[in-house]
Amino acid sequence: MLRSLAGLLPPGPASVLVGGRGEQAAVLAARLAAALEGRVRVCSDGGDGGAPWDVVIWARTATAATAATAGHGGEDQADIVIDMHDPDWPVIRRVAAPLAARGPWYLTETRAFFGCRAATWDAKFGDDLPAYAAAIAQAGIAAGGVVIDLGCGTGRALPSLRQAVGPDGSVIAVDVTPEMLSQARPASRRARAALVLADARRLPFATASADAIFAAGLINHLPDAEAGFRELARVTRPGGLLVLFHPAGRAALAARHGRALSADEPLAAGPLRRSTQATGWRLTAYDDAASRFFAVAVRQQSGLGGLSPRGGGQAAASATRGPPSWRSNRWESRSRTR
Repeated sequence: MLRSLAGLLPPGPASVLVGGRGEQAAVLAARLAAALEGRVRVCSDGGDGGAPWDVVIWARTATAATAATAGHGGEDQADIVIDMHDPDWPVIRRVAAPLAARGPWYLTETRAFFGCRAATWDAKFGDDLPAYAAAIAQAGIAAGGVVIDLGCGTGRALPSLRQAVGPDGSVIAVDVTPEMLSQARPASRRARAALVLADARRLPFATASADAIFAAGLINHLPDAEAGFRELARVTRPGGLLVLFHPAGRAALAARHGRALSADEPLAAGPLRRSTQATGWRLTAYDDAASRFFAVAVRQQSGLGGLSPRGGGQAAASATRGPPSWRSNRWESRSRTR
């Protein structure tokens, strides 16, 4: 995590303030200063209080029990938020623009976090399969189409997505973490789903090649939600669906991560409506209940926001035209060789 964090900082002399509650912020500041070997001046909250700071880092350490009443404090003004709820596994949770565009931190952090958890993921969260099935049934994904499970994880949504599109449809499972795709392989075989190792921000599919995208727990992991919505719009045909889901509501998920809710989060009602509208979608359903998060948006004819086909799209376009058995074998082979 320290290497990823160092890569986000501006080059040359800079000053960094590390804030947060408790001693973990000071520990993080000391370790970051050592990792940077004097290249950047690092100070923990409480020292050099009047100094100007180029970057402010917030160490989120609130427990689930106190998150609802602790508020955000300096987190709202921070450029980078580090989740230290588990001190043995700190995670970069948010990076403000323009720092988010610097370095490979997103892929490195995502793969590190999910890779070591893939083998035990279903044992911890496997009881939410009925919630997945209910959300997919409610979404109204049309039979016979192409549906992409984006951020598929261990493949918990694949059986329900296959049921939704029927025997003549196509199911493609995408994840950026190889270990998750390995765990998803049994489910993908049963659901006759293709497996693709890819970054949700740069999908290897042709423009307007998908009829629906199902994304469970994905958006909050993207460094730029609006840019992510724009890429999902690129690969979805007009009239196609974007289904956003999580088997826990935003409040429950925030408590689990030891933080309070914020009105400007990407999946809050107002920001989500604005960002989807700005990127070619129309939000048609929004349900942030205690037991789940569920939203549906429809791809619009206009509002492309400068979208254009990507170089890798033609291979995906060819794959979606092939028979399902050939297509699944091809994508599964591709995922193994990466």
